[in-house]
Amino acid sequence: MQTLPHDLYRAAQVRELDRLTVETCGISSAGLMERAGAAAFALLRRRWPEIRRIAVVCGVGNNGGDGFVLARLAREARLEVTLYQVGEAARLRGDALAAAQATGLTACPLDVAALRRSELVVDALLGTGLSGEVRDEWRRAVEAINGCGRPVLALDIPSGLDADSGAPLGCAVRATVTLSFIGLKQGLLTGAGPALCGELHFDDLAVPAGVYQRVPVAARRLALAQFMPYLAPRARDAHKGDFGHVLVVGGDCGLSGAVRLAAEAVLRVGAGLVSVATRMAHAAVITAMRPELMCHGVESVAELEPLLRRATVIVVGPGLGQTAWGQRLLGRVLQVRQPLVVDADALNLLALDPVRREDWVLTPHPGEAGRLLGETAAQVQQNRFAAAAGLQASFGGVVVLKGPGTLVLGGDAMPALCDGGNPGMASGGMGDVLSGVIAGLIAQGLAPREAAAAGVCLHAAAADAAAQAGGERGLLASDLFPHLRRLANPPR
Repeated sequence: MQTLPHDLYRAAQVRELDRLTVETCGISSAGLMERAGAAAFALLRRRWPEIRRIAVVCGVGNNGGDGFVLARLAREARLEVTLYQVGEAARLRGDALAAAQATGLTACPLDVAALRRSELVVDALLGTGLSGEVRDEWRRAVEAINGCGRPVLALDIPSGLDADSGAPLGCAVRATVTLSFIGLKQGLLTGAGPALCGELHFDDLAVPAGVYQRVPVAARRLALAQFMPYLAPRARDAHKGDFGHVLVVGGDCGLSGAVRLAAEAVLRVGAGLVSVATRMAHAAVITAMRPELMCHGVESVAELEPLLRRATVIVVGPGLGQTAWGQRLLGRVLQVRQPLVVDADALNLLALDPVRREDWVLTPHPGEAGRLLGETAAQVQQNRFAAAAGLQASFGGVVVLKGPGTLVLGGDAMPALCDGGNPGMASGGMGDVLSGVIAGLIAQGLAPREAAAAGVCLHAAAADAAAQAGGERGLLASDLFPHLRRLANPPR
């Protein structure tokens, strides 16, 4: 089995890879099916070496054919195999029909009680060709698999999951392990994809490299390692003026924590100087908590002016609120020429009075993205790639659409996807920390898109390290700080 590749594809592109392999490389479609079934069975034996009784649920397409191959191999290995077929057997054609006939097994009617008698269920029900909502007997099959209480191995994709968007098509199998073939589908890594896929594996089925060169990539998976050159050791004669001055604007009454988290994150990734413009009542408190921050009580736009002049990068939004105070400060910040990182309530205010810029980074979560687009958060999650593209087209700059499989999109590049992070990040303040991380990297010389992509990876890696150290539940945004500092200083 291979490590997950960085190139991501849509379902139609993977079908094109499949077609080119068959037509130009002397590999038959039956041969690819055999390789897929064999790879899946090998993973099954490695992942569950003690299991003796398996159920294989097959549909009538090529995904079902992969399942039939696995069932035959399992039977030959003397496992106890129960085969279930959904859809009319008369619809089986070509390679899938031949694979079904080669199993030597008779398919049984599917029901939950029968599935529970097995130790493992293999999902070979529906592949990437699904375009509409899962209905009728197919829906009942998905519900039976999900309700049986057994671990599930999904072949290529959990049945019912949209390979392009990462949204379930009405319902979808919730797999324990998923093995994706030939091209890694972008929908497996964002939206509902990670939760439905479980543990994700990949096998290219030995498709020749030349085939991949003929099909464009849809998106790219990010990795922190690719940004290490930006975090090279500093010159021995460096000083704080070399690493930028970030101004963080926010922290309305009762919201001082957000601006403090963002500001400290800026420091933890290495910016030279950080100023905070916040409510007068908060300035002394934040300084007492973190004396390295230069906190200023700002009650009017006039008091903000000298801080704007000194800043090289500005973060606006953490704890900003939506009162007249926040509106006035945001209005002035939007007039400056320095690059911006816009988060939280600044995004909510922007939704009310849209502006377009090319030198900012917008960091919405699905709810904020929905408000910017005039949609609901649920609509955003139905197609996160489309939502990110819509945001970028409307507002310009770089868009960071947060959530499982965070997306980063600039106007002149394909989408990038970060598959790091964990559910412990579902707590207050995580987004504030991310906005500070991105601004801190811009201050040190990274272009906005590189800073956004690197910042998302750094943030996710720090959260994963913190969760590994103490668990996901109860993870605090401030728990990321020591890990951010360590990760921003890779070994020489």
